[in-house]
Order: sequence, then structure tokens, then C-alpha cells
Amino acid sequence: MVDYFKARIFLEPNEVPKEWVNIVPDLPTPMTPLVNPMDGKPAPPEMAFAIFPKECVLQEVSQEETIPIPNKVREILVSTYRPTPLHRALGLEKELGIEGDDIKIFYKNESVSPTGSHKPNTAIAQAYYAKKDGLEELVTETGAGQWGSGLAYGCNLFDIKCTVYMVRASFIQKPGRKILMRSYDAEVHASPSNLTESGKAFIAKDPDHPGSLGIAISEALEHSLRSDKIRYSLGSVVNFVLLHQTIIGQEAKLQLEKVGIKNPDVVIGCMGGGSNFAGLMIPFAKDKLNGINSEVEIIGVEPRACPSVCKGEYRWDFGDTSMKGPIVKMHTLGHTFIPSPIHAGGLRYHGIAPIVSILYNNKVISAEMHHQNEAIGAGLQFAKAEGILPAPETTHAIKEAIDQALKAKEEKEKKVILFNFSGHGFFDLLAYKNYMTGDLENYELPTEEIQRALASEEMPKIDESQF
Repeated sequence: MVDYFKARIFLEPNEVPKEWVNIVPDLPTPMTPLVNPMDGKPAPPEMAFAIFPKECVLQEVSQEETIPIPNKVREILVSTYRPTPLHRALGLEKELGIEGDDIKIFYKNESVSPTGSHKPNTAIAQAYYAKKDGLEELVTETGAGQWGSGLAYGCNLFDIKCTVYMVRASFIQKPGRKILMRSYDAEVHASPSNLTESGKAFIAKDPDHPGSLGIAISEALEHSLRSDKIRYSLGSVVNFVLLHQTIIGQEAKLQLEKVGIKNPDVVIGCMGGGSNFAGLMIPFAKDKLNGINSEVEIIGVEPRACPSVCKGEYRWDFGDTSMKGPIVKMHTLGHTFIPSPIHAGGLRYHGIAPIVSILYNNKVISAEMHHQNEAIGAGLQFAKAEGILPAPETTHAIKEAIDQALKAKEEKEKKVILFNFSGHGFFDLLAYKNYMTGDLENYELPTEEIQRALASEEMPKIDESQF
């Protein structure tokens, strides 16, 4: 019998985690280092300290099992939006014809943050560390604008200037995100721009270039090196960002326990750079690696237009298009790859977090991909059933959760399905409008495009024997 009083599961403020969970010490194969693009050798600390706030660099390479959340950061999180609720998707279950207790769908609702997504979980921490270092400005890139909004909010809290290079396709598609970022006094520029040498090079080739996260990263990195009072801020991919997001999965575990569920059967998140997916799944993956709930299925979901894990190669590559930033080993489509302008702008990155790559290679997690019409359709189905319109990125996780539930129904299996509702779609209405009018296109990335990008002479060749 369904207990409707447990449809939304809350925690008390004192139950918000006091530490972040670090999976790096548990990885089945060692974490690869960041590599200096100038000489192909492991990047020295001085190089990393010139790019990121100092504490973030130390967390990037930490082998500690847990890392304390600074009291000031935790105070802000608790006073504004954490803990976030865990919902039982009763409306969606009814829509799918799985009412009862055999198949349960839960979603962790990160859309209740001030900017509407999971991104402030790391933005607030990074802004705090920047202020502690005496920095005056943080500069970043953003795809859909969720990360840019999160960092703008975090910088505003600590009176730090925020500059955002926003992928041009999203800059045009999502004017609401620009307004939100500027509401927090951030400077927002369409990328590629005329403000950096990186941007000028792409505009010279194509004045209407749609941009990519790789290009926007190049511009932000170039900008960040103008002064020792400026640092670059990342919203995904690197270890310390994924670390900060583990507050999501820790809370979800506690909330499931409150309704008598020790372990979910399936854990799902959409994947762009990997932050929201990792934030939910890392506590569960850490248990899995340590023999606790070893049967849990962990699924990352990508768009078919940019399937870095499903179709990319695991190899060394530049994190940005202009080859200015550190080289990392990850699943990649090639740093020269320019994705189609799908509405899930946060999922248009050519690579994926090294942590996610290692877990995938060792079959700790798996990956799926969906067309944007399938995903947006699932998002509308969810909105009608649950009342919240999801971000285009989030709809990919919803689509997979629906597929998993219907599969369990067909096979008469009992399943607990958990997914991360990473953000709302109130700034993404154009995607839904295009879907409703039949103007939303599906983009299937041709294999030859991937092969061409990966065969580029600009792809780095790193001698791993030196590590």
C-alpha cells in the first residue's frame, strides 16, 4: 500500500552533510593527472594554482575519504535551499500504469536552489575559496546558463566580480538565463566573442558561429590569466566539482532510509561534463566498489547529438578547443568537435569527467543516449504528471527513468528507481515550444564526424610511462 504522506521526504537542517565524499581513493584504476599542454608532462602545482583557487587544487588531488565542508559554506546552503526534497513520483507512476509498491520512482529535486539547478552546490564553495584567497574576479563558461547562473549567485554572495562566456547558441535560445546572471551583477558575453584572441579566431572564420563549451572554456581561461587577482571557475568535469556535488547523493541516501529503502536498484542522471550525475551517484558507486549494494545499476544519459561516453574514445585530450588548458584523460569526441545546437546546452561538451570515464571503463556504471525529441517528450509527460517543467538536460534522465520503469513492469520485476532532477526548465520554454509546433529537430552525430575530430593532428599524444 502506497504511503502518500511519504511522497515528499525531507531532512532536518542538522542532517545536511558536513563532509563531501571523495571517490578518488576508491577508484578501481588510479586517477590520471592533469597534463601541461606546453610539455606533455604532469602539470606542476604552480600551473594549477594560477588557474583555480588554491583549496580547489588541493581537493583535486586529495586522497582523503571525506573532506569537510567549510562552516560558512554549509551555513549558506542550509539557510537558502538545503536539504533539497526527495519526491516519490506518484503522478508519473500513475501515468505509467505502475501504481503500487512494486515499482517506485524517486527524484532528488535540485531545482529548488535559488538559480533552479544543482550548480550552486559547487559555485558557493568556489566563491568562498576565492574570497579566502583574496581574489577579485572569477571567470567561467556556461552552456545552457545553469552553471553561469550558479556562479553569478555565488560570487554575489561574496562580493566577487563574475564574468561569464556563454555559448552563443544558448545565449540566443535562453535570454532568461542572461537576465538572471545579470541580476546578480555578472557580465555575460556570447561566445565566441571579440574579447579574446581565442574568440576572434572563430569569429573570423564564421561571424555566426554557434559556439561550443570547448570554445567558451578557451575564452574564459584566456581571460582568467590577465591578472593574478582573477581565477578560472569550472562547473563540471574536474574532481573538486564532482566532490562538492556529492551532497546530493548523501542526502538522497538518508531520505530513502527514512522510508525504509536501504538501497535503490537503479540510479540515473543526465551527463554533460558529469557533475549532477556524479553528485547523485558517487555515494552509491563508492558503496558498490566496497561491496555494499554491489547490484545497483548506475546509468548516465547523454544526447545522441553529443555522446561523449557512448561513442567517444577514452584518450588524452584538451579540455578546451584552443588547447590552452590542461590535458586530461577522458572519454572524448575530440576538442575540435562542434556539437549541433540542441536545447540541452549543458550536455554539449566534447568530453566527460575523468572520474566518470574510469567508472565506466571498469563497468561500475553504464551509459545510454536519447534524441532530444524523445527527451523533451518525456519532460512534458513528467510536467503533466508531477507539475514541474524540467530543464532539457534533466529530461534525458527522466526519459531513461521512464524506460527503466516500463521495462521492470514488462518483466514483472520489483524496482526502486532514483534519478536526479537536476534543474527546472522555466528558462527553456523555447525547446518546449519547438516540440509542440513540430520544429524540434533530432541530431544524430555521424560516426565519420567523430573519427575526423579524433584523427586530428592536434590531438595530444601523451607518454604515460612518465607518470
